[in-house]
Amino acid sequence: MVNCCFFHSFNTKDFDLDASVICLDRNNKITNCTNLVYFGNLSHRLGAIQHLDDNLTGEGEGEDEQILVDLPRIPVEINKLVFTVNIYQCLKRQQDFGQVKNAFIRLVDMSNGKELARYNLSGCEYQGMTDTIVAEIYRHNNEWKMAAIGNGVKMNSLGDLVQSYYLA
Repeated sequence: MVNCCFFHSFNTKDFDLDASVICLDRNNKITNCTNLVYFGNLSHRLGAIQHLDDNLTGEGEGEDEQILVDLPRIPVEINKLVFTVNIYQCLKRQQDFGQVKNAFIRLVDMSNGKELARYNLSGCEYQGMTDTIVAEIYRHNNEWKMAAIGNGVKMNSLGDLVQSYYLA
């Protein structure tokens, strides 16, 4: 099982960072809205991916949001999982990751506690970026592999990012 989790604390503005997983088919497309796990859909239809809740403020101890992925239970029609973090209502709030303080995301293999990837979501390299594609876990020769991405992108919302993967 893989745990995608992030922690953030923020400066004077109220930031709402949201972790999500976009489930793609062999053509790198999302075929329906049930293949998106985020604050508005906390579980994949077959239960293999579970978002443990939406933290709106970053307050509290430990990781702010967690997404658990049980790779053996992922349906065969899903070939890739794209892990993202976006800033909710970034345009309305005039926020980007360059303004976020003390934020990071990490992927953890729950079977051994090993951290697979960690990204700092704060700082000048993410100035102007409102979404981050953190990592991809994909099938290759009937095995799951991981690619660390760490790319910041500028989108108006999570919906815009998902739309870029949508099968019309």
